[in-house]
Amino acid sequence: MRMRATVAAVSGALALSALAVPAAQADAEPGALVSSATPFGATAAADEVVGDTVIDKVTVNGGKDVLVGTTNKKTFTISVTATDPSGIEDGYAFLWHGTDIDTDVDGAIVPDAENGTCTALDATSATCKVTVVADPNENIYSNVLAGKWKVFAGAVGKDGDYVLKDAYKTHSVKRYSRLTVNASPEPVKKGKTITVTGALTRANWDTGKYAGYTNQSVKLQFKKKGTTTYTDVKTIKSGSAGALKTTVTASTDGTFRYVFAGTSTTPAVTSSGDFVDVQ
Repeated sequence: MRMRATVAAVSGALALSALAVPAAQADAEPGALVSSATPFGATAAADEVVGDTVIDKVTVNGGKDVLVGTTNKKTFTISVTATDPSGIEDGYAFLWHGTDIDTDVDGAIVPDAENGTCTALDATSATCKVTVVADPNENIYSNVLAGKWKVFAGAVGKDGDYVLKDAYKTHSVKRYSRLTVNASPEPVKKGKTITVTGALTRANWDTGKYAGYTNQSVKLQFKKKGTTTYTDVKTIKSGSAGALKTTVTASTDGTFRYVFAGTSTTPAVTSSGDFVDVQ
């Protein structure tokens, strides 16, 4: 079966990919592809279906985006639900980034164990889970990897039939984001000006540090004291180093916060609230 060769090849490609990234592309836009042009040496083929094994569903990280910072590892599961008249013997899955699994892979998140842990749903179906780790010190090595990753999935029936899908679906791996807020002065007289500052930053996988996310739309919201609902005040753009700054007129006690809706490479984030006493 091609499964073992593919996992080995993609894992090997990951090990070489960091060395293959051209210096000129080190600061490429998030989501841009960097070709490793690695000769894998494995027998290449398109999706394979032998017999009547069918993949019904694949779920990555419970359906949530995978968010990776600068130091902490992100452990998550990939679940493969499959059906075969004889029952399901095993399932496989991993994430890969690139344009072609056989010739152009620049990132991979593969499980330590080749086989999944399968739980039978009935006589013909089962859900098999594999655990993988996104590590900013290993397989999440550059900002070019932010965005959509392809999901390799496979399943094997108890009669030996199997199905392999090189890119069953896609899933987002994003640069973890942070958002701060500070409203001042505190307290403030009614009718005076309140200055609300903050910063929008996100993980930089090239440097291992957080950096400002510039020119992004961020909403300022306000919650009046004694209520539970925030309302939009205005939308501003993040500036140099992700800095946020705007002014409002003090009218009543309440809490300010910033809200960022997110992008294809960076998740949505909401700051904590900052209460202002208006006298």
